[in-house]
Amino acid sequence: MDPMSRGAEERHGHDGEGAAGSADEQRPSREPLTPPQGHIKGAGATTPVPARTVQLISGDFLLTVNPVDGTEIEPCPPGRKPAAPIRRSATERTALQRAGRPPVPPGPAAPPLPLLERGAEHKELVELLGRGRSVRLTGQPGSGRTALIEAVGAECADLAPDGVVRLSGHRRTTTELLYDLYAAVYRIELSRPDRAALLERVHDIGAVVLLDDLEIGGEALDELLAATPECAYLLATAPEADPPSATARLHEVLLGGIGRGGSLEVMERAVDRPLTDEEANWAGDLWFESEGLPLRFVQAGALLRQRDVLRGASAEAIDDFEPFAEATGDVPLVVGLGTADGYDPPLPTVGEGAAPAALLASRLSESARATLRFAVALGGEVPHQAHLPALIGDTHADAALGELMACALISPVGTRYRLATGVAVQLEAQGYGEDAVSHAHTAAQHYAWWSAHPSVTPERAAAEADAILAAMAPLVTSPEAGHASAAVLLARSAAPAFLAGLHWGAWERALRSGSEAARLAGEVAEEAYFHHELGVLALCVGNLERARAELEASIGMRGAVADRSGTVAGRRALALVTDREGGLTGMPGLSGFGVPGNAFGARTTPGDAPPTTPKALALGGGSAGVAALPALPSSAGNNMLVTRIDTPVGGTPTVAVPPSGRGRRRRAVFGGARRNLVAAGTGAVLAAVLGTVVTLGATSNNDNSQLDHGTPGQSVEPDDGDGGVQQDQPGTGSTNRPIGGNAAAPGEAAPPSPTGTGTPSGTPTTTDSPSPTTSSTSTPPDDDDPSTPTKSPTKSPSHPTTPSDTPSETPSDTPSDTPSDPPTETPSSDSTPPTASSSQPSLSAGTPTSTQTTPGGVIA
Repeated sequence: MDPMSRGAEERHGHDGEGAAGSADEQRPSREPLTPPQGHIKGAGATTPVPARTVQLISGDFLLTVNPVDGTEIEPCPPGRKPAAPIRRSATERTALQRAGRPPVPPGPAAPPLPLLERGAEHKELVELLGRGRSVRLTGQPGSGRTALIEAVGAECADLAPDGVVRLSGHRRTTTELLYDLYAAVYRIELSRPDRAALLERVHDIGAVVLLDDLEIGGEALDELLAATPECAYLLATAPEADPPSATARLHEVLLGGIGRGGSLEVMERAVDRPLTDEEANWAGDLWFESEGLPLRFVQAGALLRQRDVLRGASAEAIDDFEPFAEATGDVPLVVGLGTADGYDPPLPTVGEGAAPAALLASRLSESARATLRFAVALGGEVPHQAHLPALIGDTHADAALGELMACALISPVGTRYRLATGVAVQLEAQGYGEDAVSHAHTAAQHYAWWSAHPSVTPERAAAEADAILAAMAPLVTSPEAGHASAAVLLARSAAPAFLAGLHWGAWERALRSGSEAARLAGEVAEEAYFHHELGVLALCVGNLERARAELEASIGMRGAVADRSGTVAGRRALALVTDREGGLTGMPGLSGFGVPGNAFGARTTPGDAPPTTPKALALGGGSAGVAALPALPSSAGNNMLVTRIDTPVGGTPTVAVPPSGRGRRRRAVFGGARRNLVAAGTGAVLAAVLGTVVTLGATSNNDNSQLDHGTPGQSVEPDDGDGGVQQDQPGTGSTNRPIGGNAAAPGEAAPPSPTGTGTPSGTPTTTDSPSPTTSSTSTPPDDDDPSTPTKSPTKSPSHPTTPSDTPSETPSDTPSDTPSDPPTETPSSDSTPPTASSSQPSLSAGTPTSTQTTPGGVIA
């Protein structure tokens, strides 16, 4: 049975059935109160409960609520996007406001009380709201704020085009209040606009908003007022709430207590008879003690009514309290009820009158006291009257709510009831909170079964969100075994219902509590589910970094427990995050390749310094392998398109530039920071390769002016007439090996290899000699080293060549490791050029090759 069934159309827990049923049908037995055990491994074969899936639209996303694997999110197809919202009519708003009120409790109703000594405040508030002014009504809890704003709302029904909207600010943020206001004025059918669309919608709402129990202030309140400039607010708040900012245009109205005469009148109306002199004196002392708060006198009137019943004052009073008297047979105070001589209990003391919760509760039924214990365990939240029979175990426990309401121990808050101000503290002092964790565990088990029941709609689960979250809170930190797992099960069952019911504030709180409980209980699979849902929530609100972190954590956990379907759902959501991040990176005005303010393809001025490549990108592990990344070229004002580079083996990466007219219709592929780094490194390598090729091409024309190419540690000998050039042989201890040359004949001494370090003299210049000479300086040889030559070769080339008149020029900005001193030319003592050696190390230690040092310092 649906425990929150209302009306004959939903009888027996089946929507749409029961209207055609006859009144003679027997009521079926109740469903079991214990939750199904299908979620427990090894519990045996059970009938699987069908998962309730709902599709809703949030901004540009289509969400599919999947309670098993997690919510699936995808871009909303064009055909599924909702149309422009339609405003509710006056009749619809009235019906919605009536449905949003707390249910009328069964049992005898408390006598109605008039609004006493509030005429001046009532008139002032109506006039201010009529002029479009927003008012902040500040008063102590129990001063009658709710009754006053209800009376003001009845006078302002026709002031605004969107009528009067009643909202509750209890535990509500600014965003939640804006969505509540939007839902009260517009028709919403499984759609939730994003924040930009929400602000656009609420900006045009013109209504008188009665906001009770407001808790926000400062900048949060300024944001609410700025988002709804066409609304006039009546904000009821307590003095300890956050004050508004200095720039908030709010008119302050203070609400104090009532006078002594008004307090006596309230007690007379509560008792429904004139007060005796003794009772009037007692009420005067209570007025001084309670500072004239009306709530205290309503509770004091309830004490006098119970005293009348105990005295046997009238048969009518006994008849009125007869159902409760039968349930309180074990209470000693009712022993003398209905005796011949009557029972005249004394008046309560002033202290009992100022804190009457414990005395009032002692004279209530057992079901009412059990309800108070659950309320204390749930932090003041009173469960809905339909849940009380299942929680307490009494079929008629729903009547307990009427007892509590008649004694003013509970007060309405939004669509539900809470313990009145100060009642929870007074009951805890009397031992009502001793088994609070145990009662919260019982409530959590019940709500876990109820919220996952197929007959319970998401809207009903969302209406009970505060009680569900209150049952979850003490179990998360409870050290007892099984409590954390019960909190996980409750969050797992209620979170999809909160999402489908568009109560996203409760959805987020349930996910965070469930994630913490799953971590403490060691349930990795459930913790992964909560991380996935938090990632979807972050993606819907536009927090991409948080979404990526949550989804990656979920995917990692589900991979550890081999949850394939959950991993697939997480990777789909993560791919959508990556797509959104790429779209943001390619937007104009964002930075590209780490250059602030330079988007992909943006023009660069000649004075802009090109971005440098980080050292981590230098190929081969060196930091000097890559110099700098050149400025990005522009193509006739079109944006540059950076495409994916597929570099073949041994090939050179290329960068493709789109033709004119197509660059604006395609966006950059590199959306993330990693891709930007790869692209920057590829461009830097390309610049280095192109610079080497250009240098080789520039120096290749001077090959005819060079006698031969030598490597460090080698000397070039002229032709001996046998038509070949003899290569140097490695000396003792040398690592150089001959390549393709004629080895020394046996018995002949191998040509020695110089070991001195020479310094190149620079570029060759023209002289009067028919052949150029290049000097080389070397360190004195070591006499003890047999491999060190004692003199330089003196043979001259047989066919000298004439060098070019103009030496080749190298770019001045090319980095060079050669000395900065100007090159000099030293004439040789003989006509034979000495061996040219270089201090530049060999590129390959195993194979000596011929190298040439160009004037720019580039090794060719």
